[in-house]
Amino acid sequence: MNTANKLTMLRVALIPVYLIVLYWGFAGATYVALAIFIVASLTDFVDGYIARHYNQTTDFGKFMDPLADKILVLSSMLWFCSVGRLPAWAVAIVVAREFAVSGLRLVAVDNGRVIAAGWSGKVKTFSTMVCLCLMHLPIPGWLDWVCVAVIAVTTLYSGVEYFVKNKDVLNWSK
Repeated sequence: MNTANKLTMLRVALIPVYLIVLYWGFAGATYVALAIFIVASLTDFVDGYIARHYNQTTDFGKFMDPLADKILVLSSMLWFCSVGRLPAWAVAIVVAREFAVSGLRLVAVDNGRVIAAGWSGKVKTFSTMVCLCLMHLPIPGWLDWVCVAVIAVTTLYSGVEYFVKNKDVLNWSK
């Protein structure tokens, strides 16, 4: 297993540790969870760099890396939802976008086309991870809502952009 894939697997392994720390709720748990979340988030950027720069791109990585990202982000979002700091509608937007874009990619692949990640998707991922990091801190409620708005807007924008740029993939006349 190459270095990029090992980092992806580290991210996957950190997700249950992150959740256990949050739900255990000992003094300082949110700060420990934040540290785990930051390490896991950084592995996303590092493994992507390594895979591209050192030509370590694999089918396993293409499958597992985005899956690990989605599980990490959704795990964090669901925890914030469960403690009342993130509305369920925001989580629903993220889940709906992920299903929609994944479905679009499946249709594209079936037609012999690959839809690569766009910049708006990368901005969405980065801004979501930054906002979730901020939400681990004792920030005022209005800043939670700013984070919710950033997550919702970047998620919606990137989802719409995927469909607008690739509208020809969905041939509505068939």
